[in-house]
Amino acid sequence: MSNKIVLALGGNAILSDDASAEAQQKALQTTAKYMVNLIEGGHKLTISHGNGPQVGNLLLQQQAADSEKNPAMPLDSCVAMTQGSIGYWLENALVRELKATGIEKEVATLVTEVVVDQNDPAFKNPTKPIGPFLTEDQAKEEMAKSEVTFKEDAGRGWRKVVASPKPIDIIGHKTINTLLDNDIITISAGGGGIPVVAPSMTGVEAVIDKDFASEKLAELVEADLFIILTGVDNVAINYGTADEQKLETITVSELKEYKEAGHFAAGSMLPKVEAVLTFLENKPKGKAIITSLECLADFGKKEVGTVIVAD
Repeated sequence: MSNKIVLALGGNAILSDDASAEAQQKALQTTAKYMVNLIEGGHKLTISHGNGPQVGNLLLQQQAADSEKNPAMPLDSCVAMTQGSIGYWLENALVRELKATGIEKEVATLVTEVVVDQNDPAFKNPTKPIGPFLTEDQAKEEMAKSEVTFKEDAGRGWRKVVASPKPIDIIGHKTINTLLDNDIITISAGGGGIPVVAPSMTGVEAVIDKDFASEKLAELVEADLFIILTGVDNVAINYGTADEQKLETITVSELKEYKEAGHFAAGSMLPKVEAVLTFLENKPKGKAIITSLECLADFGKKEVGTVIVAD
């Protein structure tokens, strides 16, 4: 059976220790091999991806070269730039892998704007760290010069923090759906999308969580299956303890109970769990999976990862 699938790929799966373009392209070539397994199954696929490490590196480059004649680009433009570069690398890798396996399909990358509410409370409480580490004195000096906020980050220094508002709409989701309906693989909503506020569609300095943006995309294109890739094969409760238990097939109610019991860490597994719960609340007949990239090799042959279904 053919399904419409939204596949959310983490930015750390693209970049490891080597931040060069060559190394990231090589990593994506390996990633593409696993994705082709979904395509071989006849599924209609749209891919979203993270960009945390990439946009962080780009911001460092922008700041290092900042001058009156060559001013640094704002955060929303940096998100757009990394959407373009990662989309290019991933599209190129997929096209190569499709040709190698004899599959004739087109791939399209869309630079995607995501609408956020300018009154989202996240704008009053920025929490998403970006950019370089500074000393406390340097951070206070920067805050005295402008309205930016810096916070101490886990004893490693002070970092600029920006808002992380929730996505409320995906600009161009009808176009994405049209491409999917015509069996064209799409890459969209990269890095959580470029945050813009309605009605002006003005870009804002914020970072949208990739998992929440991917969920909104899955909701709007009416996906049958929402897959979030992470660094582990399964979601677990009592993670990192002697009582750790991997979750396989689980209902929405069961997952909610584990979430309310505090089993999932904020900034790690929690947003993924919240994203799949939101998706299934909006599409009760759908299905969601949280798993690792490597597990995609067995997709269609057996159940992989943690499968979440309606009650």
